[in-house]
Amino acid sequence: MDVVSYIASLLAPARDLPVYYTYRTVSFVFIALMFVAALAAIILVMLTPGNSNGIDALGGSSETFYGKNKGKSTEAKLKLWTYICLGVLAVLSIVFFILQIDGIWT
Repeated sequence: MDVVSYIASLLAPARDLPVYYTYRTVSFVFIALMFVAALAAIILVMLTPGNSNGIDALGGSSETFYGKNKGKSTEAKLKLWTYICLGVLAVLSIVFFILQIDGIWT
Protein backbone atom coordinates (compact mmCIF):
# COMPACT_ATOMS: atom_id res chain seq x y z
CA MET A 1 0.00 0.00 0.00
CA ASP A 2 1.24 3.47 -0.85
CA VAL A 3 2.28 5.53 2.18
CA VAL A 4 0.37 8.64 1.08
CA SER A 5 -2.86 6.72 0.50
CA TYR A 6 -2.41 4.98 3.87
CA ILE A 7 -2.04 8.32 5.68
CA ALA A 8 -5.00 9.71 3.73
CA SER A 9 -7.11 6.72 4.76
CA LEU A 10 -6.22 7.32 8.41
CA LEU A 11 -7.13 11.00 8.18
CA ALA A 12 -10.27 10.63 6.11
CA PRO A 13 -13.81 11.02 7.43
CA ALA A 14 -16.73 9.81 5.32
CA ARG A 15 -15.93 9.42 1.63
CA ASP A 16 -18.25 12.20 0.49
CA LEU A 17 -16.12 13.50 -2.40
CA PRO A 18 -16.16 17.32 -2.05
CA VAL A 19 -15.88 17.13 1.71
CA TYR A 20 -13.27 14.39 1.53
CA TYR A 21 -10.94 16.34 -0.74
CA THR A 22 -11.34 19.52 1.30
CA TYR A 23 -10.68 17.61 4.51
CA ARG A 24 -7.65 15.90 3.04
CA THR A 25 -6.20 19.16 1.72
CA VAL A 26 -6.70 20.98 5.02
CA SER A 27 -5.18 18.06 6.94
CA PHE A 28 -2.09 17.93 4.75
CA VAL A 29 -1.62 21.71 4.98
CA PHE A 30 -1.82 21.60 8.78
CA ILE A 31 0.58 18.66 8.95
CA ALA A 32 3.06 20.48 6.71
CA LEU A 33 2.82 23.67 8.79
CA MET A 34 3.30 21.70 12.02
CA PHE A 35 6.34 19.98 10.49
CA VAL A 36 7.90 23.32 9.55
CA ALA A 37 7.20 24.82 12.99
CA ALA A 38 8.64 21.76 14.76
CA LEU A 39 11.74 21.75 12.56
CA ALA A 40 12.28 25.47 13.16
CA ALA A 41 11.91 24.97 16.93
CA ILE A 42 14.42 22.11 16.89
CA ILE A 43 16.95 24.17 14.94
CA LEU A 44 16.50 27.19 17.20
CA VAL A 45 16.94 25.09 20.35
CA MET A 46 20.12 23.58 18.92
CA LEU A 47 21.48 27.05 18.10
CA THR A 48 20.78 28.46 21.56
CA PRO A 49 23.84 28.25 23.81
CA GLY A 50 23.64 26.69 27.25
CA ASN A 51 23.11 28.73 30.43
CA SER A 52 26.42 27.83 32.07
CA ASN A 53 29.97 27.74 30.81
CA GLY A 54 31.04 24.48 32.40
CA ILE A 55 33.48 24.81 35.30
CA ASP A 56 33.00 28.59 35.50
CA ALA A 57 29.59 28.01 37.09
CA LEU A 58 31.22 26.50 40.20
CA GLY A 59 33.07 29.67 41.13
CA GLY A 60 29.98 31.84 41.42
CA SER A 61 28.64 34.41 39.06
CA SER A 62 29.99 37.84 38.39
CA GLU A 63 27.99 40.57 36.73
CA THR A 64 29.39 41.42 33.31
CA PHE A 65 28.41 43.83 30.59
CA TYR A 66 27.13 40.87 28.59
CA GLY A 67 24.97 39.74 31.52
CA LYS A 68 23.42 43.18 31.93
CA ASN A 69 22.49 43.44 28.26
CA LYS A 70 21.25 39.90 27.86
CA GLY A 71 17.84 41.06 26.63
CA LYS A 72 19.39 42.55 23.51
CA SER A 73 21.67 39.65 22.70
CA THR A 74 21.26 37.02 20.03
CA GLU A 75 20.64 34.46 22.77
CA ALA A 76 17.53 36.34 23.86
CA LYS A 77 16.35 36.61 20.26
CA LEU A 78 16.84 32.88 19.71
CA LYS A 79 14.91 32.16 22.89
CA LEU A 80 12.07 34.46 21.82
CA TRP A 81 11.81 32.84 18.38
CA THR A 82 11.86 29.40 20.00
CA TYR A 83 8.88 30.38 22.16
CA ILE A 84 7.08 31.76 19.10
CA CYS A 85 7.67 28.58 17.08
CA LEU A 86 6.51 26.38 19.94
CA GLY A 87 3.41 28.54 20.45
CA VAL A 88 2.57 28.31 16.74
CA LEU A 89 3.09 24.55 16.88
CA ALA A 90 0.79 24.23 19.89
CA VAL A 91 -1.97 26.31 18.27
CA LEU A 92 -1.71 24.42 14.97
CA SER A 93 -1.87 21.06 16.70
CA ILE A 94 -4.93 22.05 18.76
CA VAL A 95 -6.74 23.33 15.66
CA PHE A 96 -5.71 20.22 13.72
CA PHE A 97 -7.17 17.89 16.33
CA ILE A 98 -10.35 19.95 16.55
CA LEU A 99 -10.72 19.51 12.79
CA GLN A 100 -10.59 15.73 13.27
CA ILE A 101 -14.15 15.78 14.64
CA ASP A 102 -16.48 14.24 12.05
CA GLY A 103 -19.34 16.58 12.92
CA ILE A 104 -17.45 19.53 11.46
CA TRP A 105 -17.13 17.95 8.03
CA THR A 106 -20.55 16.34 7.61
